Amino acid sequence: MEDNNKQVLISFQGADIVNGETPVIYGLNMEVCAGDFVYIVGKVGTGKTSIIRTMIAENPVYKGHAEVCGYTLEGIKEKDIPWLRRKLGVIFQDFQLLMDRTVEDNLAFVLHATGWKDNALIDKRIKEVLADVGMGKKAHKMPHQLSGGEQQRIAIARALLNKPQVILADEPTGNLDNETADGIMRLLTGINKEGTAIVMVTHNRGIFEKYQGRIFACSDEKCTEQIDTDVIDLSLVI
Repeated sequence: MEDNNKQVLISFQGADIVNGETPVIYGLNMEVCAGDFVYIVGKVGTGKTSIIRTMIAENPVYKGHAEVCGYTLEGIKEKDIPWLRRKLGVIFQDFQLLMDRTVEDNLAFVLHATGWKDNALIDKRIKEVLADVGMGKKAHKMPHQLSGGEQQRIAIARALLNKPQVILADEPTGNLDNETADGIMRLLTGINKEGTAIVMVTHNRGIFEKYQGRIFACSDEKCTEQIDTDVIDLSLVI
């Protein structure tokens, strides 16, 4: 049964999603509430990543209405975009760690860039998020000294730094073997159970079958929620 009192964190109403200036999805309707785990699935090129880029105000909204964490996206001011992004944690398929500095320095870089000044508080927060993802002993490692799964855990720690309301994960298991991907999914579902909403792009049927969540499928320039997930059309995904 739906909880009508849940806080709506992301809302799209009749919004066109663009890649550059070219619409790739027309009339998106989507709500993500606090505590939700939402999958966006579909074949390559159907607009999944464009939705994530729209949520972080990297892609503009020309038509319809979109609101993320209290910020209206159509016509959002440049000065407001960093504040919007502080409310979001973003995880990428290719980790996007800075390879010339340690794990600790990667995380400190993000905190400094988002306005943290007190070095003691910075050190404390880094220790907290590394412990949260099981990487407490890896602070002084360089990224190249870590496995793919460990690098993704660091990327998740980075996403948690500012205690985001929502984590946006774009194919976070795409470069990982099945066993490592399973560990990342257990970590993400654990974070979700603590109350953080997660929006995850994937084309991996095994993941969204094993780890339950709401499913939006992208196909034919539309993205619609699959209400009866027992009869989801797998041709939309694979």
